[in-house]
Amino acid sequence: MKRRGFLKTSAVGAAVAVGAASDGRAAASASNKVTLAVMGVRGRGRNLINYFGQMPDVDLAYLCDVDQSVVEPAMKIAEEGQGKRPRLEEDIRRVLDDPGVDAIVVSTPIHWHAPATILACEAGKDVYVEKPISHNVREGRLMVDAAKKHNRIVQVGTQARSRPNTIQFVDDIRSGRIGKVHMAKVWNCQMRRNIGFKQDEPVPAGINYDLWTGPVPKLPFNRNRYNATVNWQWHYGAGDLGNDGIHWVDVARWILGVDYPTEVSGMGRKLYFDDDQQTPDTQVLTFNYEDKVLMYEQRLWNTYRMNGGQNGVEVYGTEGKAFVQFFDDLYQYGYKIFDKKGHEIQSELAGNRDDNPHYGNFIDCVRTRKTPNADIETGHISTALCHLGNTASRLNRTLRFDPASESFVDDLEANGYLTRDYRQHWSSRPFV
Repeated sequence: MKRRGFLKTSAVGAAVAVGAASDGRAAASASNKVTLAVMGVRGRGRNLINYFGQMPDVDLAYLCDVDQSVVEPAMKIAEEGQGKRPRLEEDIRRVLDDPGVDAIVVSTPIHWHAPATILACEAGKDVYVEKPISHNVREGRLMVDAAKKHNRIVQVGTQARSRPNTIQFVDDIRSGRIGKVHMAKVWNCQMRRNIGFKQDEPVPAGINYDLWTGPVPKLPFNRNRYNATVNWQWHYGAGDLGNDGIHWVDVARWILGVDYPTEVSGMGRKLYFDDDQQTPDTQVLTFNYEDKVLMYEQRLWNTYRMNGGQNGVEVYGTEGKAFVQFFDDLYQYGYKIFDKKGHEIQSELAGNRDDNPHYGNFIDCVRTRKTPNADIETGHISTALCHLGNTASRLNRTLRFDPASESFVDDLEANGYLTRDYRQHWSSRPFV
């Protein structure tokens, strides 16, 4: 396997970046605003601009995107939130050269999550990076190493880690409320759409497609491999397991108190959609631990909802069961706990779906240097489970995994999915 550029470790690094990291410039003082740049301003990026732009202790100084057509709506959101327009920049590397920037928010397609985070850490910037944090397991480990090396705060966009209702649920279950828990089941069954078939075409005006591609091998431009549909392509994304399932895989792992499994098995394939999507519309996976099991079930093509919700986690203990989820009809997160006889003994709702202190937790950690609720190591392991599950799906066989080496046991083919090749002209710029 080739590990060009992005997968090589530089002993030298970037001297200026190390200096910036060591002097704590990005730890904004209590009297100053935290200066942010948002990279990727379409879709989820606009939501994050709205959240951070309304915080009185945040200065949203830059928006960074390679597509001119998505910039103006994002600019309007930022201006409405903070009363002024941020500066526009196409290349995140120029933003990172500004010593006044404390942190960046990465809401790009997945293939840019790791490169942007690592470059930011080198430049002495803290990072809020959306989930899944990486395209593959090796990238995630490099992100963890970069954050540690440069003493950076890196918060992952798995918001359940800051949701008070979910925190209370995890505490209740781990305290023994339903006895000893041996199993957790994640379900992800929200409806997705058929994306059809599209031909390759010339790059539309106003898009810097070479920069959008970044360090990964360049494919011809295709609207089904760009923006909203990019998650469903293996070259760039991690399917809906990585896109949305990761939220609940993370919660299930948190409840069980486990890290890496020693074995992954199951299936994943397209049973319904006839279109350009490469990733599964149906998955059933099992992650085995010494005395626990984490199961994942995905269907993106029917209206079946477990417990009245499209997504959630159900946990099973020796003295009862419980589930935490998003209640679709109520537009609220919440949970229910049942005793051994199936009687409901507790039910809680979390309030509005968007009322979450996760973003404020990141800003607070930038100031205080405390570990964020969803730190990069936690996000890496949860993301890695998604990559392991996708690998088992693609190879259609049971895989044994060695947590110490973060590799599959005696399986060269499976280990090939733990990394990827990168474009040669990016190799001159070491990432860590």
